[in-house]
Amino acid sequence: MSLHHRDDYRQFIGTLPAATLGEQWEALVAKVGGKVFCLLGDDGGVLVFKVSEIAFDGLVEIDGIEQAAYFAKRQWVRVTRGALDAELLAGYIRESHRLIAGKLTRKLRAELGL
Repeated sequence: MSLHHRDDYRQFIGTLPAATLGEQWEALVAKVGGKVFCLLGDDGGVLVFKVSEIAFDGLVEIDGIEQAAYFAKRQWVRVTRGALDAELLAGYIRESHRLIAGKLTRKLRAELGL
């Protein structure tokens, strides 16, 4: 499985609670409660997702990972194909989902079953 392939990405995002997918910004965008937590560029070469401050500091030291343009400074990374293995990448996307879901209102989390 490679999360840089649209079908694998769709399948993986479908396993996350209350996650939805849609086409936006020339990408396949994953949201929870209407808030973006990950996106896959149309060409499949780039994934963008939210990370913690601590994770950000370590990740941007890796070749193929940098701060994502147009997203909040030091909280979103842009990961090119091959920069992280599939298992680690999946873990970071799960954490991105958790970080974004945790910022939703208590009422919305309850409605979504989170």
